[in-house]
Amino acid sequence: MSSTLFTGGRVLDAEAGVLREGLDVLIQDGTIRAVGQNLSADAEKIDLKGKTLMPGLIDCHVHVVAETLNLWANIIAPTSLAALRSARVMEEALQRGFTTLRDLGGADIGLVHGVDEGLIDGPRLVICGKGLTTTGGHADLRPRTDDRPTMMHERLGSMGYIVDGVDDCRKVAREMIKGGAKFIKIMANGGVSSPNDPIESIQFSRDEILAIVEEAENAGIYVSAHVYTDAAIRRCAELGVHSLEHCNLITPETAKIAADKGCIAVPTLVAYEALHLEGKRFGFGETEFAKIDTVRQGGLRSLEIMRDAGLPMAFGSDSLGELRSYHCMEFELLAKVLTPAEIIRSATTIGGQLCQMEGKIGVIAEGAHADLVVVDGNPLEDITRLMSDGAHLPVIMRGGQVFKNTLN
Repeated sequence: MSSTLFTGGRVLDAEAGVLREGLDVLIQDGTIRAVGQNLSADAEKIDLKGKTLMPGLIDCHVHVVAETLNLWANIIAPTSLAALRSARVMEEALQRGFTTLRDLGGADIGLVHGVDEGLIDGPRLVICGKGLTTTGGHADLRPRTDDRPTMMHERLGSMGYIVDGVDDCRKVAREMIKGGAKFIKIMANGGVSSPNDPIESIQFSRDEILAIVEEAENAGIYVSAHVYTDAAIRRCAELGVHSLEHCNLITPETAKIAADKGCIAVPTLVAYEALHLEGKRFGFGETEFAKIDTVRQGGLRSLEIMRDAGLPMAFGSDSLGELRSYHCMEFELLAKVLTPAEIIRSATTIGGQLCQMEGKIGVIAEGAHADLVVVDGNPLEDITRLMSDGAHLPVIMRGGQVFKNTLN
């Protein structure tokens, strides 16, 4: 039985947004067994020396198979190579303090098992399988002149799966569920990185979305949708979609509807900021930059709108390929509108809810997974402590296993 006892620090209560003094935390076999004062156990002791112990971070919008910003290169890479590259992406994320990643298209059950079996030193992984897209939709990366019927969705590096019609939507949703999906992802709006669809493009018919939502609900999971425009967001919320990705152009009225429906939004501001800074270097043209500017300009305002409407927000980055070096900039962008406590809640407790692991991740509580990070400082006062690629995190633990410890 492996045991660790954290002592001498402050424990961050993410839900309340406060630090608790004088608490020890006992870890046994990957689980938090006790949180209390003056705990004693036959365990390895880690003296926090006044530092902050907080739940491991949760990123609710990643694509671990997108190792390069050249998305077609990811698709055509051999699956074995794509898996090895994905492992590197995941290991980097763990060293930034992210102990759980929710993958929005691409990752499969093999990568989940790779983490569980200790083959990958990465975060625990929550997957949807492939992102479902219509022909010509956001995840259909084929040029206009390419009329091949699929996008090589059998390859690990392919993030999307082309589906058309209610029957096809049901069948492929069931395939994703059989393959271990914990939620279903659909592309319900135009996107920045796809070649054939403007941002305002509405994708999937109502009947197609309703069919996918029904299949997800039958399996006890939910549907997540890529959406930017207000019309697409409202449509998805009204049709039973639970997780709303991006939401840059949402209005107060639609935000209130989504909140009343029990939805959770996942803003991903750093994706557009990084593309704005680096897009030319990676060959983005005027059409792509026009799309980037449209969603980038609406990003910060969307945070105000969703917060004021009471629409919960989970932390997401959506940093593709080489742009993942900007991963932690999301904290900086969120801080232009949200308080550190609100940001931390988005990256812990709300993320845990969206991963359907409430009470198991994103919290420091008895019975939760031992996913923890030690912060040099107080992130409730200075959110930059969670930036700099983990430079201010001397200890990182996932599932009771220490992957970084510089305290000694």
